Amino acid sequence: MCQIFAGQDPRRYEAVTRRLRLNGQSTSIRLERAFWGILDDIAANQGMSTPAFISKLHSEVLELHGEARNFTSLLRCACTVHLGEDQQIAVQAIAAE
Repeated sequence: MCQIFAGQDPRRYEAVTRRLRLNGQSTSIRLERAFWGILDDIAANQGMSTPAFISKLHSEVLELHGEARNFTSLLRCACTVHLGEDQQIAVQAIAAE
């Protein structure tokens, strides 16, 4: 049962650090490669670069909630929300056929 999880390529969960600017402040964010891939896809779907998307998301979080206690965790959760939406769209498309 766990082979699908345990057997994945280790590069997929390798931590990767990217340097970027959040609202003019230089910072670095460390996430697993799989999450960076999802964030790259989300940004491309929004017509933005990944750093621009992350900076915009950070600004919106500041507006709504003040400083995010753990922004990298917020990014991971945003990826799961995105994947859940993709799954819902796929299920709806199949149901419509």
